[in-house]
Amino acid sequence: SFKRQESAFRNRVVAPEAGQFHLYVSHACPWAHRTLIVRALLGLEAAISWSTVHPLMLNDGWVFDPEDPSFPSDDPIHGERFLRDLYVRADPRFTGRVTVPMLWDRHADVLVNNESTDIIRMMATEFAPLGHGQLDLYPEPLRPQIDAAMDRFYTPINNGVYRCGFARTEPAYREAHDELFAALDEWDSVLANRPFLCGDSLTIADVALYPTLIRFDPVYYVHFKTAKKHVYEYPNLWAFVRRIHALPGVAETVHFDHIRTHYFASHRQLNPRGFVPDGPDMDVLLLG
Repeated sequence: SFKRQESAFRNRVVAPEAGQFHLYVSHACPWAHRTLIVRALLGLEAAISWSTVHPLMLNDGWVFDPEDPSFPSDDPIHGERFLRDLYVRADPRFTGRVTVPMLWDRHADVLVNNESTDIIRMMATEFAPLGHGQLDLYPEPLRPQIDAAMDRFYTPINNGVYRCGFARTEPAYREAHDELFAALDEWDSVLANRPFLCGDSLTIADVALYPTLIRFDPVYYVHFKTAKKHVYEYPNLWAFVRRIHALPGVAETVHFDHIRTHYFASHRQLNPRGFVPDGPDMDVLLLG
């Protein structure tokens, strides 16, 4: 069975200043994608800067490649070539897995946090006053319900697609596959009676589920062998995806070229030739 490593940097931000923090992301990564969506929804573009790594991740892990005209990427703070160098800069003894997103404090020059759930919660609370102030994505009365929802779909859906794709035995794959589609059925039923996962209001729970669902049909369906059913065949889940995608600023955070290139070309154990398919046409599905 596929086991995901725990995030190593879990510090909390209190009273941030505009321009103090920088997000290192990958446009391909669903966990990093969450942070860019919350940043856009809360109007934090001027408060938090960001940069992306190259979508291709091979033996050297995540890299910056400012020379690639198709996927330009760089480290604007230290000019590093590899993301791992930033982890070592933050902790010379670090030997763990190098992941995105990373929240970097420019003032203290330290890596503060690399856990996406922590980051979006902090953005929705501590960073929110630096934005437009028109949305509360983590309202206090709903926090237990939001946290419970995120916990409930994390293992079977967010991590479930990876548990399918990277399973090393047939029983492990079957277990993950069955749990994934049972959870998709469950949340499709939930969304039959409400527009968002926790009721009538958009929350970070919706943001946490959307990046997995938007990647499902173009990538996971084939690449991770989750081909029992397309997300667009679930009427309520697909309406939910389209509802989130249509929110101001969200569509601009979706980069299907990065997504397809990363998954199909990076995971050579699953796709030895590294060929990257073009379809499906997500614009037709999302806007049609």
